[in-house]
Amino acid sequence: MAGAIYPDLEGKVVVVTGGGSGIGEAIVRAFARQKAKVGFLDINRPASEALVADLSGHGATVRFEHCDLTDVAALRAAVANIRSALGPVAVLANNAAHDERHRTEDVTPEYWDGRIAVNLRHQFFAAQAVLDDMKAAGGGSIINMGSVSWMVGQGGMAAYTAAKSAVLGLTRSLARDFGPYGIRVNAVAPGWIMTQRQIDLWLTPEGEKELMERQCLKRKLVPDDIARFVVFMATDEAGACTNQHYIVDGGWV
Repeated sequence: MAGAIYPDLEGKVVVVTGGGSGIGEAIVRAFARQKAKVGFLDINRPASEALVADLSGHGATVRFEHCDLTDVAALRAAVANIRSALGPVAVLANNAAHDERHRTEDVTPEYWDGRIAVNLRHQFFAAQAVLDDMKAAGGGSIINMGSVSWMVGQGGMAAYTAAKSAVLGLTRSLARDFGPYGIRVNAVAPGWIMTQRQIDLWLTPEGEKELMERQCLKRKLVPDDIARFVVFMATDEAGACTNQHYIVDGGWV
């Protein structure tokens, strides 16, 4: 991935949730390129171990923690392990999510709670887990991943869109609470990003045609489009940016 190099990120400890594949993998690779020390959490062990092997083979400092983020105790332990191995956390990219489709008629209370846990709850507890590190350092950057799905009125995934819209409220509250410590909290809302999962499960010729009609930019967006922006939001270059919601969707919304 070509792009800018930000010297202030070199040596900083970055935590990425859901970093083993898709957008998360692109974020891990982008921070590794900045010579940051990257710890990432993921439930997919084979993909994550392959990513570590690849990046380590190119001299990057990267650590993988196998973790089900819906288990808050496991999340806290994983962050603690990264801290012990790499040092205090300076940047958190709350990327993990699961955009499973669901019919309203089929949703049970247990399923609803599971969707909130996998798409929203862990973002709060990950931020809580790194707060003391950032307070001690006098600053830090937290980037929460939202979605344009609720803005465009996406159907067939009400629990997901509810959780993703709530990311904005969470971001604004944390930005207010953490601001006195110099900690910036922002949200990034990707559009339709062509991860392998999206291509395999959801992309159809009809859907692609509609997307190209609706986007201002007439090209498919890829994970690196999001990763570049997330990296920028972690740098001193974005030092006055907090409490905001940035849409990266090629002009769909």
